[in-house]
Amino acid sequence: MMNWGYDMGWFGMGAGLLVLVVVIVLVVWLIVRLTGPGARPGGPPADEAAEDLLRRRFAAGEIDAEEYQRRLGVLRSGR
Repeated sequence: MMNWGYDMGWFGMGAGLLVLVVVIVLVVWLIVRLTGPGARPGGPPADEAAEDLLRRRFAAGEIDAEEYQRRLGVLRSGR
């Protein structure tokens, strides 16, 4: 009987396994990308230091000099 090309043997099994591995890797990558560090939309990047964020807010006019100095003192004292 003819099998009409459905019998791919070892090549078909290898290709199927490769596709399965690629799909699993993509799913894991997507989950890590969406839930990992730096995934907070609208927030500062995960590696941005607190003093840098404070400095940026002061430069943008979000806080005044007095508030900047107070918060900087708190950050540097570790409280």
